[in-house]
Parts: sequence; structure tokens; C-alpha cells
Amino acid sequence: MEHPIRVLLVDDHTLFRSGIKALLQRQKDFEVVGEAGDGLEGIKRAKSLKPDVVLLDLHMPGISGREAVQLIVEGVPETKVVILTVSEDAEDLLETLKAGAHGYLLKNIDANYLIGAIRSAAEGEAVMSPQMTAKLMQSVRTTAVATAAPVVDRERLSPREREILGFLARGASNKEIARSLDLAESTVKIHVQNILKKLNLISRVQAAVYAVEHGLSGKDEAI
Repeated sequence: MEHPIRVLLVDDHTLFRSGIKALLQRQKDFEVVGEAGDGLEGIKRAKSLKPDVVLLDLHMPGISGREAVQLIVEGVPETKVVILTVSEDAEDLLETLKAGAHGYLLKNIDANYLIGAIRSAAEGEAVMSPQMTAKLMQSVRTTAVATAAPVVDRERLSPREREILGFLARGASNKEIARSLDLAESTVKIHVQNILKKLNLISRVQAAVYAVEHGLSGKDEAI
């Protein structure tokens, strides 16, 4: 990104916010533009500051994490919301991703992983703590079986878009997809944008959830 990545910190623990702020301020490509101690204040500050990334704690007094994510995404759609929490609960994970979060990170990750994840989220990539990926897939598959979700009208997506959607469901980055399909990374990015637009989704994480729920995550989707 040409300008520093502008980050808003939303967490009810002042000491934790201070630690994250100090960490990010040591990086030349980050700017902490604001802080908030609860979800409602976080929503207000997100709308006024329009940061690139919001780091949002999940369980705070007042408004729920899911509601906060949804209201921030609706009010500032260009802002990427990344959950930073101690909760390893699969339901929390799935609900916030469906609400529009671009990632879900646990507070026990190391500093370098957090920094890299924020940079990736600012570029529109999905970010997640490694141990939560398996929980996401298991939770989505369980939900899909329980609800017997119908197969989507595949004519909504081109064969190439369905193929790329399958890669998204398996957590692949644009670079990995480009390498696998022998495409330019910029071409993959355009395909991902088209997929989100056609399916009326906000993030590639939502696309991954959608793919698994509708049986579009397997390698049989390849052209």
C-alpha cells in the first residue's frame, strides 16, 4: 500500500491495547489512528476515522462482536474488520465471518504473525489463526449437512470462477491460486472480485464459507 496501514484498536483492556499499539508503531508501514474500549465506541470511531483495518475484540461490554462487525462493515465497507480474541469457539468464529469479518485471530499468536496478518487483511486477504481453520471447515460442513443446503445455480459463476471458489474454500491465497492455475495474480484478483459481486458477498472468507455450504469446495470443481 502507498500510504501507511491505518489501524483502529477496539478492546476493553487498556493494557492490551497499549501493547498492540506499541508493537504496530514500531513498524514504518502502520499508523494507529484511534482506540476504543467497547463495541459502540468502536463503531463510531470506525465511521469517523475510516481506517484500513479494525482489530476488534469479540467479547466486550454492551454490543456483541457480531453486531459490531456487521455495523462497521455496513457503515464503512472499505474497512477490513479482523477479530482479535481469546475465544476458540467455532460458533463465534462462524458468526463473525458470516457477519463480514475478514479474519479471526487468537490473542496467543506471536507478534510477527499478527503484523503479517494485518498487512494481508489490508490487501483484502483472509487471515486466520492456523488452529481455527480446521474448526471453520468442520463447523461449516456440519451446518451444511444439518440444513441440507441445496446446490446453487452454477450458471451464476463461470467455470473458472467456480474453480477459483474451490481454491478459496481451501484457504488458498491469490498468489497460490495464480501459481496453481498459471495465471497472473492480478487476473486472480479480478476473478475473486467478480465472485464476491455475483454472490453478493463481502469477503473471501464469506466466499469460502459459501463454497463449503453449497458443495463447491472440492477439486471436482476444476475445469
